[in-house]
Amino acid sequence: MSRNPTLNTRTALYASGTGEVFLILLTLSHPQLAEPIRVTSDAVATVSREQVFSPFPFDLTLPDDAEGAAPAARLSIDNIDRRVVMAVRSLQSAAYVLIEIVRAAAPDVIEAKFEDFRLTDISYDSQVVAGNLTLEDFVSEPFPAAIFSPGLFPGLF
Repeated sequence: MSRNPTLNTRTALYASGTGEVFLILLTLSHPQLAEPIRVTSDAVATVSREQVFSPFPFDLTLPDDAEGAAPAARLSIDNIDRRVVMAVRSLQSAAYVLIEIVRAAAPDVIEAKFEDFRLTDISYDSQVVAGNLTLEDFVSEPFPAAIFSPGLFPGLF
């Protein structure tokens, strides 16, 4: 997550009740897509930083904070418009997903941003397009990355 919440957001979050409405903006992008797919959790289109986010019903399960496990989330978008399923069908690799949280009163101010998610294990049917949101798992990468051999590191020998 990046960015510190604004004073208005902190006030709303710490209050016992608030009139603030928070929106989730999702951006699905990929080099093979002509333009990113932008959706909002609001029932009407949201304009944020001169970008239009279309109203698509979706369910976002955020990652847990389990120790020793890579963060993973789940995204399900209602298949009310064939653009989403047609886009994910055409991709040869996982799409990138950007999750941003804004206040409806100030949609140009990003209160929280979650970057670098990849949409993997995609499934779809006539009602929903779903997939896992994963981050690159650095835990399974070999360490050190190179083998210390005389051919690669002659100064050590």
